[in-house]
Amino acid sequence: MSNVAQENAPLLNAIGLKKYYPVKKGMFAKTQQVKALDGVSFSLERGKTLAVVGESGCGKSTLGRLLTMIEEPTEGELYYNGQNFLENDHETKALRRQKIQIVFQNPYASLNPRKKIGTILEEPLVINTNLSAKERKEKVLSMMAKVGLRAEFYDRYPHMFSGGQRQRIAIARGLMLDPDVVVADEPVSALDVSVRAQVLNLMMDLQAELGLSYVFISHDLSVVEHIADEVMVMYLGRCVE
Repeated sequence: MSNVAQENAPLLNAIGLKKYYPVKKGMFAKTQQVKALDGVSFSLERGKTLAVVGESGCGKSTLGRLLTMIEEPTEGELYYNGQNFLENDHETKALRRQKIQIVFQNPYASLNPRKKIGTILEEPLVINTNLSAKERKEKVLSMMAKVGLRAEFYDRYPHMFSGGQRQRIAIARGLMLDPDVVVADEPVSALDVSVRAQVLNLMMDLQAELGLSYVFISHDLSVVEHIADEVMVMYLGRCVE
């Protein structure tokens, strides 16, 4: 694809994504298919936020898992800057791991309680880069400053932080590899109302500063109204609006 075509193409383009799970209800019953995701298409522009809304069980989180390689789609296509992101070669997988990151819903469950914050934040760099220990620490401290965490937090454990602080740590971890797309799976639903606005404002500030694109998964329309450029409504695994 030419550079001009790439510039005009959406940053992320999903076409007919499907995820079916085989289910057996009894020993002699036929295997049936649960259609968690049944042909979802969307495009995401650079620096924009696409909110994905719908009731529990509609396939929102399944979509997030497909985008971030936690699971592979049953069918469909996914393009990043015009490049097929579902190719199985090592280079494409490594690029997808770097360019699309996820921030999970529950900051209490998504951080390893046995590891210090510095170790948790360095982990993506250890696995995916050749940076030295000194460079990794410098990058972690820089990212902690970006999300409003003090340098002395580097040697503390997750249980020493509030829910809002933990979600800031989770956001910092999602940004360690300089992604272009962040999938935020209900990132503020486990937080107190007073803390939600702080975390949402942080996400919007980071978006402006770093040029991030968000796929923001939520069931709370008041949150979506605050952050979204476009809204995709899902029902029973399909995009209905």
